[in-house]
Amino acid sequence: MRLLLDTQIIYWWMFESARVPTQARTLIEQSAESVLISRASQWEMAIKISKGKLKIDLQALNCQIIADGFSWLPIEDEHVLQVTTLPVFDDHKDPFDRLLVAQSLSEPLILLTTDVKLARYGSTVRVV
Repeated sequence: MRLLLDTQIIYWWMFESARVPTQARTLIEQSAESVLISRASQWEMAIKISKGKLKIDLQALNCQIIADGFSWLPIEDEHVLQVTTLPVFDDHKDPFDRLLVAQSLSEPLILLTTDVKLARYGSTVRVV
């Protein structure tokens, strides 16, 4: 199974491992060579760092992602185009989440998330 981790799960995996849901931990450990991290998550964290909402060493996180055997998923044209096909929900408009969903549909990948609102986007989203 190929996995795409949402930004929250990446953060917990790297900095607060006790918060990673058991189901997510099991899936990640079983799929270690097929775990992808979107450049969209990296971008989201960079924005939060610049706004003072997140205090992490992004360079260290980048190195740790590779050390853990995960791979980067670039943002491709087909991912951006897939966003245009997604429904828009009044209670969920986060552009980073929408791009992650689009990537999970385009590749295809299973997007692991704790955000129950993302489940509405379909079978490639797994809420843990």
